Amino acid sequence: MFGTLFGRGVDGSGADPHALRVTRRHRNGTYTLRALGDTRVLALVEAADAGDWEAVKAALIPFDLGRDHQVLGELADLDGVQDWIGRAVAEDKEHRATALLISGARHITWGWEARTAARAVDVTQEQWRIFHERLDLAEEQLLEAAELRPEWVTPWRRLLTSGRGMSLGAAVNETRRDAALRREPLDLETHLEWLSQLQPRWGGEPGQAMAFARDALARAPRGHRLGCVIAMAHIEDWVESDQADCLVDSSIRAELRDAADHSILHPDHLRVPGWQHDFNMFAMALSLAGERHTVRRVFQALDGAYTTWPWTYFAEPEKEFARRQRRS
Repeated sequence: MFGTLFGRGVDGSGADPHALRVTRRHRNGTYTLRALGDTRVLALVEAADAGDWEAVKAALIPFDLGRDHQVLGELADLDGVQDWIGRAVAEDKEHRATALLISGARHITWGWEARTAARAVDVTQEQWRIFHERLDLAEEQLLEAAELRPEWVTPWRRLLTSGRGMSLGAAVNETRRDAALRREPLDLETHLEWLSQLQPRWGGEPGQAMAFARDALARAPRGHRLGCVIAMAHIEDWVESDQADCLVDSSIRAELRDAADHSILHPDHLRVPGWQHDFNMFAMALSLAGERHTVRRVFQALDGAYTTWPWTYFAEPEKEFARRQRRS
């Protein structure tokens, strides 16, 4: 039902033939989204978890890893990939670029895992050493992948993350941002990464990120997921603020409603694997703003599908999702 109300499925009909069946819900009706909610992505994750490079390559056939950030993210977040992907880089000359991309993305995530989310002053010298060692390798591999496949967007978006972590400076990161956006001017993940870069905690000026988000939305066609940049910009403002109710404002509610109607709730919106991540961004932003109508439509479309990001800004992310879903 929700496919026809809130956007088309991957086959254009409102139904997703590859939807992963939900086998387990919590008492409150929620469940954590697995493998982007897609059976093909699940097959990919299982192959990678088993360290089976041949099966990984076969499972990647339906996807364009050079443009699909979310599918790449499933591999980057999977513990253990770092143990076998180096062999694929060294031995598979035909698919070297793909192996480099996966390895580079994984080493960035693995580097941040070593650093932890602690404040910089609380990170030990040994943690910093491992962090930089892993990011150094990631940079080398992603730059080679980008050279081998110059049409790819995903290496440049990941290089933005490593560049920020290694404090490479504005000039380097702006060059990487521009490289990504030349290849795909409406790429949401690149915009979200740059949105983070513009936050005061990373050296940006107040209001800079929101201006960037509004300019992006103005360029986005109706139904395009780029509208999520507005939701995330308001979430980032909430993170930066010391006031829990800083988004409770009628103009913010109106802007979020308009952005949702322009993007994820528009009839032309096309759902691809992982679409629930975009809806979770709007669910969090709208609920923080105290919006009561559009947020209900968003939570209805999600039907309990919880994604860790961006709820990790709360102490108990999944409970917060469930509480706000219930209130909606």
